[in-house]
Amino acid sequence: MLKQIKDRMISLLIILTGLSILTYGLLYLLPSDPIEVLIDSLGLPHDTETIERLNEEYGFDKPFWIQYWNWLKNIFHGDFGYSVKYSQPVNQALWRKLPNTIKLACSAFIMMIIISFPLGILSAVYKNKIADYIIRFMSFIGVSIPSFWFGMILVYLFGVQLKWLPVAGFTSWKGLIMPTLTLGITNSAYYIRRIRAVMVEQMSEEYISGLKSRGLSKKKIIFRHVLPNSLLAVITMLGMSFGGMLGGTMIVETVFGWNGIGSAAMGAITARDYYLVQGYVLWMGFIYVIVNLVVDISYQFIDPRIRRGMQAK
Repeated sequence: MLKQIKDRMISLLIILTGLSILTYGLLYLLPSDPIEVLIDSLGLPHDTETIERLNEEYGFDKPFWIQYWNWLKNIFHGDFGYSVKYSQPVNQALWRKLPNTIKLACSAFIMMIIISFPLGILSAVYKNKIADYIIRFMSFIGVSIPSFWFGMILVYLFGVQLKWLPVAGFTSWKGLIMPTLTLGITNSAYYIRRIRAVMVEQMSEEYISGLKSRGLSKKKIIFRHVLPNSLLAVITMLGMSFGGMLGGTMIVETVFGWNGIGSAAMGAITARDYYLVQGYVLWMGFIYVIVNLVVDISYQFIDPRIRRGMQAK
């Protein structure tokens, strides 16, 4: 396991380096000038002397590789640059919004599991029966509906018409309900279909006939054998979904005015806040590598065969 963690840390450095070069290069090629954005935000005059002074101060008068190297050196010292939009260092801007994103990600992820696993199992157990048809139809509708559209329907119904919940922001726990419902319900539709598919596949395997011949009840077969074997096919998707939620869901956070990392990244893109965009991309890369590592380690606890194989190495 220690070797696996070491290898992932090495891959994390490689991935983040590649992401930083790609992001910095693409932003460098954009026609807009970050100094012009900075001048507008500070209310400074657009004269040649001011532009040249700021270019020299921020290092934009140097070639691309020198600019990138200076930026990379600053990152290793904890300096991700200065956010023009929020008028503070990038790491502070992202860190201040991270708790809100974690709250939303955790609540939506728990709701997604609570909805998708029981319905997915029920759909597989009652394959091609009325319950299965109803669940499959509901999941099909859920997959087809865009999350932002579903979110706006909730806002109109519970916020505007019934006035039960706040339409935006996070002034109390009620502000968490509609974003959680939006993410939880729309994402659970994918998992209901996936869980049903892998469980139906497992239930058609030969070992199920052997378990039945031994006199095991259907309940024991489902929960002791079929479900654990099906988890391996689902757990990777769960990890990627949770990683995406931790990275901030731009559209949902924007719809509900949620002050998280996703909405901050969206605002940075529209405001051409280059350093904040770069910090967000690095954060996303870091999250996905760490989530992948956690998923790989969890395989060893779910499947004894993988654990024995790792020990043999």
